[in-house]
Formats: sequence, structure tokens, C-alpha cells
Amino acid sequence: MGVKGWIESFKRFTVECQRVLRVTKKPSNEEFKTVVKVSAVGLLVIGFLGFLLQIIKFYLF
Repeated sequence: MGVKGWIESFKRFTVECQRVLRVTKKPSNEEFKTVVKVSAVGLLVIGFLGFLLQIIKFYLF
């Protein structure tokens, strides 16, 4: 891919970024809190599973 190809790729990328930024909006306070809660629960579940696996590995091997 030559210089012209890179320039065209970059132009397409910037156009797509502008399109995405036009469509997106700032989340409301309630939406933000919901996302934070769901993320925290996910982290806790994954951490707990990892902890359980470590305990099982420790006692079995």
C-alpha cells in the first residue's frame, strides 16, 4: 500500500470517527450509575471465581 492508500485509509477513518461522535451522546446520571454497578458486579464475580479456582488448586494439588 502506497502513500495514497494510507491517506485514503486515514480519510475514511476520520470520516467514520466524526460519524460516530455525531451519533453518540453523554449518558444521563442514571445510565452512568447503572453501568458502574453492572461493571462492579462483573468484576466481583470474576474475582470471586478466580479466588475459588486458586483455593481449589491449592487444596487439590
